[in-house]
Amino acid sequence: MLLFLIIIFAFFILYFMNLLTSNLCKKKEIPLEHQPQVFRTINILTTILLFSSYLDIEFT
Repeated sequence: MLLFLIIIFAFFILYFMNLLTSNLCKKKEIPLEHQPQVFRTINILTTILLFSSYLDIEFT
């Protein structure tokens, strides 16, 4: 049950992080060819943060 809630929460967080990243790219006028790298980097770092938070919750 806890894993299911964490997965739903993770998708919610990733969705809003992508919205914020999109707004950042528009505001800072990041060129289109660099935007996929920005999104990929932020998504990978957010996923690592969410996974480490899950491990912290699960094993403490």
